[in-house]
Amino acid sequence: MTDAGSKASDKAGGAYRVLARKYRPSDFSTLIGQEPMVRTLTNAFAAGRIAQAWMLTGVRGVGKTTTARILARALNYKTDAIDQPTVDLSQEGEHCRAILEGRHVDVIEMDAASHTGIDDIREIIEQVRYAPVSARYKVYIIDEVHMLSNQAFNGLLKTLEEPPAHVKFIFATTEIRKVPITILSRCQRFDLRRIDASVIKADLARIGGLEGVEAEDDALAMIARAAEGSMRDAQSIFDQAIAHSSGRVTAGTVRDMLGLADRTRVIDLFEHLMKGDVAAALAEYRAQYDVGADPATVLNDLAEFNHLVTRLRFVPEAGEDAALSEDERVRGLEFSKALSVRVLSRAWQMLLKGIQEVQSSGRPVAAGEMVLIRIAHAANLPTLDEALKTLEERPTGAGNGHAPVQAPSAPAGNGGGAAMAVGAQRMPVSGGGQTMRLVQPAFAEDPAPAPAPPVAQEQPADAVPLASLQDIADLADANRDMAFKVLFRRYVRLVQIELGRLAVNLADGAPKTLLGDLTNRLKDWTGRRWIVSVSGEAGSPTLSEEEEGRRESVMADAKADPAVAAILQRFPGARIIDVRIPDAAAEDTEPVADLEPDEDDDF
Repeated sequence: MTDAGSKASDKAGGAYRVLARKYRPSDFSTLIGQEPMVRTLTNAFAAGRIAQAWMLTGVRGVGKTTTARILARALNYKTDAIDQPTVDLSQEGEHCRAILEGRHVDVIEMDAASHTGIDDIREIIEQVRYAPVSARYKVYIIDEVHMLSNQAFNGLLKTLEEPPAHVKFIFATTEIRKVPITILSRCQRFDLRRIDASVIKADLARIGGLEGVEAEDDALAMIARAAEGSMRDAQSIFDQAIAHSSGRVTAGTVRDMLGLADRTRVIDLFEHLMKGDVAAALAEYRAQYDVGADPATVLNDLAEFNHLVTRLRFVPEAGEDAALSEDERVRGLEFSKALSVRVLSRAWQMLLKGIQEVQSSGRPVAAGEMVLIRIAHAANLPTLDEALKTLEERPTGAGNGHAPVQAPSAPAGNGGGAAMAVGAQRMPVSGGGQTMRLVQPAFAEDPAPAPAPPVAQEQPADAVPLASLQDIADLADANRDMAFKVLFRRYVRLVQIELGRLAVNLADGAPKTLLGDLTNRLKDWTGRRWIVSVSGEAGSPTLSEEEEGRRESVMADAKADPAVAAILQRFPGARIIDVRIPDAAAEDTEPVADLEPDEDDDF
């Protein structure tokens, strides 16, 4: 059925028909946007491989019911010259008009939304045994088939698997996931695609020419975008726009009718946000709201333009889309060259979250302003990579915005040596018999006491660079993190240390989180980013292992001392349980031996 014939019929009947019905496709050649399905059906009909059931799925308005009627017409096509199924429907056949108008006796259309029970399916099962009245096939078109009950689906299974030769089933649904797999496996499935906005725009221009209506390209592009791939929605919106504009459809008319934001003003708002100009962005947002733009719609348009800019960065050819306005094409390409992917991705994530906030907020205008303020504020912030690169490029000793930290020196009274400071700790040794505590002079080369450790937060970050495991342990001690200090001393072996980098080897039994804890604490304590890695090399002993070695050495030296040996010989069963290093003030005193005899000893 041609468009001219449709218009003539409308004039004769005197009743107005909406554009979605008036320009509904009547054959496969006028079915736009579904070329893959048409190609498959054409080949199947040409080869005589006609299925017994089809499942048509897709979003609303892409042509599922229309395709079902065209398919029923092709199955029952009959003219004076052709009497067989065909997809070439250039001439109107004997059954075509009745099928397209939904009144043919052998083409039964059923809405599963209102006929969901087993009784409705039982009626179909009883009727399929009878031959068609006048057509070649008896065709059952069941729309929204996913609405059938489980009993109805089960009742249909056997008939659908082995239908009579004169019966064909055509199902249509928008919720393919709700259809049982047992039904899907018995049908040929066609997924009808969303129609491209440029295709919708071109078809609306064609309809406008047939209707004698002048329409601006920007207005048609707005309608095509608002339809979201649905030709029926686009035709309905266009029909409404014609009535709203009294003859000439303009972009302003469509914008006011749909409550859309001006695309050019949306781009201006995007530019203000990317420049970090909060005042200009809020003023533009309020101006759009005052002329009727919905806050959530403004953010949606911003997100759509943000996506366009990101896409143009990688696919510049996307700017040739006919559905884009000149401003979107030109300025979008400029933004794609000026903005980094990280900035665009960050804005995209903030817009997605902001849209949800606006939609769920009791004060959408205020919520929208807060979203824009966050985006504009973030525009001036460096990305994580940029911030780290800036910190790494700063010269040593330059201020980095963190509180400076210094590794504390050895505590006073330990002779200033790190090794001796560890060895000076009390090391009790238990044993039977006599008990003795022996105090020996320090082995330090420098008897002067070390200065008290200053407050960690008041020292320059690199005044005393970390050069050993003991320096890190002292930092933990200065920051009173005793739990971490114990784990660090017990499990960490040093492989290499330099400014900002540390390579270690972990002893057996080390906690899995120790490496991450070490990284975080070094950053917190020194104000510098550290890269801590695990090396395959053995590394130096842990601080605990070094301490144990020194303790054994000191104990051996004490046992070798003639005076100590004489004491141990004088008191059988006595043991050295502790060796302490006295502070500098006590270095001139003689070694003191504290004897704790057993109760059975008699002096």
